[in-house]
Parts: sequence; structure tokens; C-alpha cells
Amino acid sequence: MAILSKEEDSDLKRLAEMKAYFEKKISDSERETERLRSFLQAVDSVLAEKSFRHVKIPSEAQATAAPEMPAGKERQASEVWPITTPEGVHLADLQITESELTLVPDPNTRYDVTAPPLRAFLVARVLDPMHMKDEESTRAGQLSADKVLTYEVAEDGGALKSLRVRNYGDQRRLTELRNAMRWTVRRMYEKTLQTR
Repeated sequence: MAILSKEEDSDLKRLAEMKAYFEKKISDSERETERLRSFLQAVDSVLAEKSFRHVKIPSEAQATAAPEMPAGKERQASEVWPITTPEGVHLADLQITESELTLVPDPNTRYDVTAPPLRAFLVARVLDPMHMKDEESTRAGQLSADKVLTYEVAEDGGALKSLRVRNYGDQRRLTELRNAMRWTVRRMYEKTLQTR
């Protein structure tokens, strides 16, 4: 058994104290990060709630807007969430029902359906992975096939007319989609300004 000199013993004690100090700092930082995450979730929830306008769907529109709904189940209302620039310019609306999310661009703005924010980000990095995850859940027997997320991009002459997402899932996924769509539309709008 090695005998440590007083100097070595003192160094070891300092190292042990430093180790305890670092461990405490890491633990405090992790707790602080968790607190900040919970605050951020609360702020996101309030923002999402306050950003919606509640709109009643007329009964005639219910039959045409949602033919896929099972008999006996009617959609009572949809929510419309406007997407604007930080300066307040209206860019699009998100129409949200129980199982669908539809992005409808402002009629005064033309968005190119081949623009990278739409294809390379929203479709390739958000919608396709969600669709694939749902298909995996279906294969594993965790999700029925009629609940798999699907999407449809409608265009007219290369201009985006709408993007409809069916079976978006839970509130967490809805929030993720809303945020991704808002970011996409804002980037696409910036690109239209650059080409003018």
C-alpha cells in the first residue's frame, strides 16, 4: 500500500472537492434546464391557445368539408390560426379540426411549391418522418391503418393552394406541425420578397 506525502494527500482532497463541486453544478444545471423546459411548454400552450379564433362551421360545409367522418360524428367547430410576419403581414391560415390541419396561403401571396422550405424542410424533415413513424406503429399493431398521418399538397400552376394533413395525432404533434408550418411559410414569404 502506497503512502502518500502530505502534498499528494492535499492534491487528492482538492481534486475530490472539485469533483463534488462539478457534480453539484451539473445537477443544478439539469434541474434548471428541466424548470426552463416546463416554463417553455407552459408559454407554448398559452400562446397556442391565445392565437386561435374559434369559428363555427355551417352545417352545409360539414358535409362537404369532411366526408370521411364516420356517421353520427359531426365536427362542431374548427379553429383558425393566422400566420403573420412579426410586422403583422398576413401570410396564411391554419384551419384545425379534430383530425385535420390545413394550411391555406393568403390569396395575395404566391408560394412556389418547389421552394426548399416546403419540400426540403416541411415535407422531407417533418411530414415524411411522421408518416413513416405512424406506418411503423401500424406494423407493430400500436396504431390502426386509418389513423396514419397522411398529407396532400394542392397546387395551381406551381403555386401552393393548400397543404392538408390528416390524422395529425396528439396535441404535442399538432404544436410541432403548427410551428414547422409557421416557420416554412415565413421563410417562403421572405423568398418571395427577394425575387421582387
